[in-house]
Amino acid sequence: MRWTFLSRVVLPSLFCSAATVFAAESAPASAAARVIVVAGALGAPEFAPDFEAQLDSWKRTSAAAGAGLSVVGRDGDGAGPSDRDRLRDLLASEPREGAAELWIVLLGHGTFDGREAKVNLRGPDVSAGELGEWLKPFSRPVAVVHTTSSSAPFIAKLAAPGRVIVSATRSGNEQNYTRFGRYFAEALADPASDLDRDGQVSLLESFLSAANRTAEFYKTEGRLATEHPLVEDNGDGLGTPPDWFRGVLAVKRAADGAASDGTLAHQMHLVRSAAEQSLAPADRARRDDLERRLADLRSRKPKLAEDAYFKELETILLALAELYHGR
Repeated sequence: MRWTFLSRVVLPSLFCSAATVFAAESAPASAAARVIVVAGALGAPEFAPDFEAQLDSWKRTSAAAGAGLSVVGRDGDGAGPSDRDRLRDLLASEPREGAAELWIVLLGHGTFDGREAKVNLRGPDVSAGELGEWLKPFSRPVAVVHTTSSSAPFIAKLAAPGRVIVSATRSGNEQNYTRFGRYFAEALADPASDLDRDGQVSLLESFLSAANRTAEFYKTEGRLATEHPLVEDNGDGLGTPPDWFRGVLAVKRAADGAASDGTLAHQMHLVRSAAEQSLAPADRARRDDLERRLADLRSRKPKLAEDAYFKELETILLALAELYHGR
């Protein structure tokens, strides 16, 4: 009986479009995101058009989001502070706390020597360990979209609560040029990437769309895939591959029972819909917390008695329904 009630009454109202729920009331939007794009060394000239296309996509999407944008690595002749130092100084100037999301995008080529992964920059490179140290003081929402080769080792170094890390590869040994980055940049502004049809593209949806296009490229070309992207957002530093998701939900679990990723990544949107912008910050924070509780409950389901599971599920879903409709 309880599940019948939840499925027929609560769930339909819960997952209706936020545009319908909140259109009648305008609330202050939360602070705009900040985007830092690190455009690494080009390497061979043949890669220049692709990297410039990625950079252009990030510029357009950041403008559409009303986000502050800083680009490291494409201005002037490289004189003055190195790109590595410019990135360090930009991060040092950013607020450590608050609700505004900080997006860090790494474009170009990467290397891995079996111990340390790095992003190739003009001048000194930046390592995973260095970037991890620079991000340690941050408790605000942070997303690192790392699209270079050999990017996977950054996941373990950067993972932390409240942080999303995307890599183009699943290991440091995937050292070939990657195509995932361009697909990710394009997906952020592509309505076709909106898997749950809520009028906006989340970081997770962009990841899944880009991963699908990457896999399709290698299949169409009849080539062995040399890049396998991962997303990490639960702080354990492991990452989850795209084929573990059905829609925007992770339906597979690691053999050792490690938690899946995706919930936080699906709550981050660079370009928010009008309905999402109308949410008061407190309402958004409350909704996001309830969604994380729902994801945690889902992961614990195999260990719970059926009645206990449905009782907790009902509590969370009713709270969400009240948030959506009790205004």
